[in-house]
Amino acid sequence: MLTVRETVASPSRIGLDLIAIDKDAPLELDLRLESVSEGVLVTGTVSAPTSGECSRCLTSVTGHVEITLTELYAYPGSATEATTEADEVGHVVDSTVNLEQPIIDAVGLALPFAPLCDEGCPGLCPDCGVPLADAEPGHHHNRIDPRWAKLAAMLDDTPRGEA
Repeated sequence: MLTVRETVASPSRIGLDLIAIDKDAPLELDLRLESVSEGVLVTGTVSAPTSGECSRCLTSVTGHVEITLTELYAYPGSATEATTEADEVGHVVDSTVNLEQPIIDAVGLALPFAPLCDEGCPGLCPDCGVPLADAEPGHHHNRIDPRWAKLAAMLDDTPRGEA
């Protein structure tokens, strides 16, 4: 058994469109590698800082993600390697295991699909694009429903009885 506790730089941007672990961000590895009859069992956690933008108001969002890994890497010539597809189980190659794809997969599942800066984020004004959290109270625009626009154009702006 071997215990690995170290911090490495992220080899690439890992995550989703709106939030991810940036390239070269520190990945904290706390792993345990055990030799089992069919290969190497890797268990442990990987944690890293995340950054992105709010899905409602597009402001910057930072956070932290921690994932738990449990992966089996088959020894060359083992029964596990012979009875599984190439992409079903990892393989020990030259006495090393590649953790990149399992980390990418687990981070993708752990991150929120629509990150928010705050649970109550009101988003952006659909008319002018200003963040509603920063807008004055009662922010609105007097818009006429397009279905009634022709009728509104027929209205005279002069109040009745003043003609």
